[in-house]
Amino acid sequence: MSVAIITGGGSGIGKSVAIALARSGYAVAIAGRRQEPLNAVAQEILDDGGQAIAAPTDVTDPESVETLFSRTVEAFGRLDALFNNAGGFGPTDLLEDISYEDWKALVDVNLTGPFLCTQAAFRVMKGQDPMGGRIINNGSISAYTPRPNSAPYTSTKHAISGLTKSTALDGRKYNIACGQIDIGNASTDMTSKMQEGVLQADLTRKPEPTMSVDNVANAVLYMAGLPLDANVLSMTVMTTQMPFIGRG
Repeated sequence: MSVAIITGGGSGIGKSVAIALARSGYAVAIAGRRQEPLNAVAQEILDDGGQAIAAPTDVTDPESVETLFSRTVEAFGRLDALFNNAGGFGPTDLLEDISYEDWKALVDVNLTGPFLCTQAAFRVMKGQDPMGGRIINNGSISAYTPRPNSAPYTSTKHAISGLTKSTALDGRKYNIACGQIDIGNASTDMTSKMQEGVLQADLTRKPEPTMSVDNVANAVLYMAGLPLDANVLSMTVMTTQMPFIGRG
């Protein structure tokens, strides 16, 4: 039996990935801030014959992160995969108007959280038998190209790319692989207003298409299922007709 932790697993991409992993045979620990959605996802998996626990977690708090990993190992015996998915978009104010508090809050959840979870995963994965595992970070196409008024979000996603590469390098001695999935316009509550209009680089507003989160779940499932001597370092999964490549 393989074991996975999914942060931000109570809704959207995290929920879809948790269910996909469970259906493929993983025991899953579903982490997030809100108990009720976590319980609902875990129950759906249990009703489908899978194995799951709901683990309320604040990824910005080191003690909460340690509790998540301890609970997972206690429940399932080991850890084979971590999907660092928890995060948010943050403020969309003018760069000069973004408050320090809003900046710090987004950096804490989008960057410090994955770092803390990666540290905890290393400690578990390097000490288990057989040693090793896989970490998959949820990046964004904003790791390459920003949207207007997105300095905090874009900065954290550029930083996630650095964390992914450092993790992939530093994990080699422990047989830990790390890759990143960069997602463009998956259909979730966070992207529900895109069809009403999104601010473009020329400061016009245009509707943008979205795609099913199942496409993301299938991609993560492929990345997670590789043997540890192979790795997808970076994968982009995006809506075909979104204004990202070229000039729209």
